[in-house]
Amino acid sequence: MPDDLLSYLIGPTPYSGWWLWLAIALMLVVITWYTAVFVWTLPSHRLRRIPVIRTWHATLLRRRFARTIGIVAEQHRRGELSASHAAARISRTLRSFLHQATGTPAQYMHVETIAAGELAPAAPVFKALDDAQFNAASPVDIGETGSAAQELVRTWP
Repeated sequence: MPDDLLSYLIGPTPYSGWWLWLAIALMLVVITWYTAVFVWTLPSHRLRRIPVIRTWHATLLRRRFARTIGIVAEQHRRGELSASHAAARISRTLRSFLHQATGTPAQYMHVETIAAGELAPAAPVFKALDDAQFNAASPVDIGETGSAAQELVRTWP
């Protein structure tokens, strides 16, 4: 019966019925591709409002920024970066993460302002990073501070 229905709907064809299914599959692939590109290029503030995408977006952000902090800490451990440069890069990465995750412009905020607002859990890490970045005799261990920054990123609400 389905073959009869298909023949009735599209008439007799000189080609195999698999071509129709292939065309439908390709159309679905193209629609999926365009949807994925559209969602992938949405700004973070819009992604945070879409229920299912919000979870994926948060997971990808955490993974990406934690990996970047780990790479910087590893470069410092190998001696490729000085403590001040590593602290600056970790601070910049952490500030970018907080901006992407919350929408708060952390890149432009002083540590005291961060400590007084919704980003307060990040303030101790920023204080340590500032000390390592601007104090040549700082006792701050970049490895430990990098690990603390990674943990902050991984557990951010």
